[in-house]
Amino acid sequence: MFNRPSLTALAIAIGLALPATAPAASKDIVDTAVEAGSFETLAAALTAADLVGTLKGDGPFTVFAPTDEAFAALPEGTVENLLKPENREQLTQILTYHVVPGKVMSSDLSDGMKAETVMGKEITVSMNGGVKVNDATVTTADIETANGVIHVIDTVILP
Repeated sequence: MFNRPSLTALAIAIGLALPATAPAASKDIVDTAVEAGSFETLAAALTAADLVGTLKGDGPFTVFAPTDEAFAALPEGTVENLLKPENREQLTQILTYHVVPGKVMSSDLSDGMKAETVMGKEITVSMNGGVKVNDATVTTADIETANGVIHVIDTVILP
């Protein structure tokens, strides 16, 4: 039959003929964001709104994730006010406005595209001068996670 060198050559040939695939992301959206280190405010807000469990769920989800700098650009006291227990509903509305059901990669986006958020209102994508979601610019796209994708944005978008 086959000798060992022939089997080795066959295995190498098959390996070279198959497309290379990136390993599947093993961390969910929340763990990926926390590990990045630039989403501490988002992580605190998700905890305050009791949304961590949801974004650790099966998904898939597309999250337009504002950085700590984006939250810091809000008027003074806004974040602290939103994190109060009595403002949980408002915080939940804002956070779920940043989430679209399904996995939407940047290659799926088109100018003028509208997408309904988990909150129930639409966001609008613009491709003029870079990718924008409403008034926020996507600074890093297509961070794949085990349960969806994260697109980093420079502004907190408000419903």
